[in-house]
Amino acid sequence: MARTLIALATAGAVTAASLALAGEPGEPGGRGEPGEPTTVSTGWTIPWGTSWLPDGSAALVTERDDFRVWRVSKDGKDKQRLGTVPESQTTGGEGGLMGIAVDPDWATNHHVYVMHTSTEGNRIARMTYDGTTLSGYKPLLKGIKKNKYHNGGRLAFGPDGYLYATTGDAQDKALAQDRNSLSGKILRLTKDGRPAPGNPFGNHVYSMGHRNPQGIAFDARGRLWEAEFGENKKDELNLIKPGGNYGWPTCEGTCDVAGMTNPKKTWAVAEASPSGIAVVDSAVYLAALRGKRLWRVPINADNENVGTAKAYYVGAYGRLRSVTAVPGADALWLSTTNADGNGGQPDGSDKIFRVPIG
Repeated sequence: MARTLIALATAGAVTAASLALAGEPGEPGGRGEPGEPTTVSTGWTIPWGTSWLPDGSAALVTERDDFRVWRVSKDGKDKQRLGTVPESQTTGGEGGLMGIAVDPDWATNHHVYVMHTSTEGNRIARMTYDGTTLSGYKPLLKGIKKNKYHNGGRLAFGPDGYLYATTGDAQDKALAQDRNSLSGKILRLTKDGRPAPGNPFGNHVYSMGHRNPQGIAFDARGRLWEAEFGENKKDELNLIKPGGNYGWPTCEGTCDVAGMTNPKKTWAVAEASPSGIAVVDSAVYLAALRGKRLWRVPINADNENVGTAKAYYVGAYGRLRSVTAVPGADALWLSTTNADGNGGQPDGSDKIFRVPIG
């Protein structure tokens, strides 16, 4: 019953107009492919999370290791520092200030949500952005286990109005299969940090069996897609359902084990290492770190089939971290993180690009 209620709530939030974007029955695809990127903004150091204001006028962008939050106008000409997130720290690896999500009701409550590493672990916190500065830091969910690597960190609001968060296994594989652990999961929360109504296990956990998920995005039907780092064999694109077990550490990629849900697409880790993902015009786009490319995977409106994955910009821009749909346009924002430990570039060398879809 809980799963039915979740599905109905999600589907009810999707309009007939958005369903029209989903393509013809039985044909994964979409109307266009990514074109030539143009530079929107420069001077970044490990930009990690991006979330648009509800009116589409600007996006908020986090920088992982400096804990800074910026406002960037849609044309990229106006870049304003809003402040830093208190009580943040790095892990010397993948932790720090990670995901950000602007409240869909921001115009009335001015709330912004962040996920970051702190003393006791990773946290989800809420702040107030009044149009000029960030203030009013309030932790909502603390004690998500941290480690040097595998911290997850992505935030996104679903069409059901609840906040979704990805968490890594914190390099403790067994936690991914523990329903009572917050690690190796996708979480679903209310805006005050409580477990969302209808969650499958009665706690914050929405799905389990994840190694290091960093990308989540909803399609026009309200379905949740997730990108996940594999260990040595296979990275994954998963279609997430409430209560689903996505296999880690029993499975990496596709396997034949009862109770485990297989991915919709896999890649060798050298070709992907996917971080952020976005959905535009019936295709999922995955930003690849180690693979240094943007993957496009066509999806289907009427069933769960996916089409052939295609890579773009291979090696052209280095490590790609976040990809975000631009509101009101067939376009993406795509950011690099070449200034991290693996990219080897100096501070300030990262960029944000605009990618047309047509």
